[in-house]
Amino acid sequence: MAWNVKQSATTQIPRRKEPYLTPQMQEKYRAEILPRYQTTMGALMPILHDVQHHYGHIPYQSMIEIANFLKITPGDVLDTVSFYEEYRIEPVGKHVIGVCQSIACEFCGCGHTALLNHLKKKLDIEEHETTDDGKITLLAMECLGACDLAPVALVNGTLHTNLTIEKMDQVLDSLK
Repeated sequence: MAWNVKQSATTQIPRRKEPYLTPQMQEKYRAEILPRYQTTMGALMPILHDVQHHYGHIPYQSMIEIANFLKITPGDVLDTVSFYEEYRIEPVGKHVIGVCQSIACEFCGCGHTALLNHLKKKLDIEEHETTDDGKITLLAMECLGACDLAPVALVNGTLHTNLTIEKMDQVLDSLK
C-alpha cells in the first residue's frame, strides 16, 4: 500500500458567508450539551451529530467553527470526523444504503460481496458515491453488529437482514 501525500498546508477550504454554527445552535450547545461534559472535547461528538443532522454532512468550514466554539484544534475535529464512519464530510443522496462488509461475515460466506457488487452495477456507482440524480448514496460499512443475520444493510437508518439480491432489489424499488 502506498501513502498518497496531500499538500494540506495549502488546501483551500470552501467557505460560505453565513456560518454553519448559527448563534441559535451555539446557544443550544451551551445550554444543553456543554453542561453534560467535564471538558469541551466531550461535547464534540454530540455537536458533530447535530451539525450532520442539520446539514446532511459536516462541511470543513463547520469543523473550523466547531473547533473555535469548543476551543480545540480543527485537527481534533477532523480526526474525529474521519475516524467514525457515521460522520460524512461530503453531501449524500436522499437515500443512504450501507452494506456491511465485516470480515467476520466474509469468513462466514454470507454473500455481502455479491450484494455490494450487485448494487454497484445496478446503481452505476462505486462505494461511497452518489447516483447522478442525487437520490442514492452507496456505502461499504464495517460491522453493523448483526453477523447472525448477515448479509445486512442499513437503509436510511433501518437495518435490513438476511438479504438476498432479490430482497435488496425490493428495498431499492421501495425507495422510488
